[in-house]
Amino acid sequence: MKAGARKRLLIVATTTGYQTNMFREAAQRLDMDVSLATNRCHVLDDPWGDHAIPVRFEAPEDSAEALARGRSFDAVVAIGDRPAYLAALAAERLGLPFHRPRAAAAAINKFATRECFRKAGLPVPAYFQVPQDEDAGVAANRAQYPCVLKPLGLSTSRGVIRADSPQEFVRALVRIRKLLKTPAIARLRDPVSDYVQVEAFLPGREFALEGLVTDGRLHMVALFDKPDPLDGPYFQETIYVSPSRAPLSVQEAIRKAAQSAITALGLHQGPVHAEMRFDGDEVWMLEVAPRPIGGLCSKALVFQDGAPLEDLIVRHALGQDVTGAYRRTGASGVMMIPVPRAGIYQSAHGVDRAEAVADEVIITAKEGQVLLPLPEGNTYLGFLFAHGETSSSVERRLRLAHEALEFEIAQTLRVVTR
Repeated sequence: MKAGARKRLLIVATTTGYQTNMFREAAQRLDMDVSLATNRCHVLDDPWGDHAIPVRFEAPEDSAEALARGRSFDAVVAIGDRPAYLAALAAERLGLPFHRPRAAAAAINKFATRECFRKAGLPVPAYFQVPQDEDAGVAANRAQYPCVLKPLGLSTSRGVIRADSPQEFVRALVRIRKLLKTPAIARLRDPVSDYVQVEAFLPGREFALEGLVTDGRLHMVALFDKPDPLDGPYFQETIYVSPSRAPLSVQEAIRKAAQSAITALGLHQGPVHAEMRFDGDEVWMLEVAPRPIGGLCSKALVFQDGAPLEDLIVRHALGQDVTGAYRRTGASGVMMIPVPRAGIYQSAHGVDRAEAVADEVIITAKEGQVLLPLPEGNTYLGFLFAHGETSSSVERRLRLAHEALEFEIAQTLRVVTR
């Protein structure tokens, strides 16, 4: 690159939504040029006018070769699990620092993650895989109860169901297999969709950790409490609040467990989003994703001079030391507004009342959008944000803002064919 030339950032993403725009804006603040790689139709002639590079997440090796061929970048970031794996492959070919492909692949596969943790001596629940052709009743007899059934490659708790008996196990497995056969998932032709993972249910409080990894070393950016109990049968995430109210000894145990998990997976360079449970004695790692927190949730984290998390991630990708970055004083939180029932989104009421309580209310659902709650769905109605002196006050404001909202969701009509 010529002296004085602008640096170039590659963003790998599944869509061109708000999180992509947040990274694009971060790059602009850092005076960088941006190239977007996404899985849009390659036949259309740049319908969004953003000169995106078309890739196929179902063919990551070929897509990584295409990204690296005749191009050069100074940094790469990824939004989502599949984009993180493709970004890892592309970064390896481009000679850019990022998580290594093998580690990224293990991190986004629930069975591979458990295997890495087990081999490294981390505490893991009893677990096994159920192949597509195994009889549900036979598989149910292999489980210990209560247990949790999980698709190997889906995120945001999609398809995750708790079962307390063999009968519930069979119903859950049938439901997950049906989800995995839906066109949007089946067209990816991912071999992990041929299996469902079964794990012994882990009790305890759940936390989420946001961090940056440099040469395999974790820098913890934030630790979130998840104050709502996540005991099933589905695992709808709602409120994240930071700083955590857990004792400092527990927070340090969580940080150490996350570092051990990162080492076990072999994650090397870039953002991580980790989730874990603490049962009063032990930290049980659930996952360490090779990407930042999803959706608009990162808006809950603001750093000095008002810099968002995306600025830190891009600067880190450029090789800058961001460990001295400090967060705005006080507490902050986000509520992901859950979808209460299936139907067609019509409108939201009470937004003005919610805005009088929370700092920001963003409704992302669009009129006419088909909504599905968990475990089949993977979207939210929107996001609520609040800041305050304490995490408890932030949590209270988020709950009050949510209570002020009412959503009009029309019932979908079943189509009957003869």
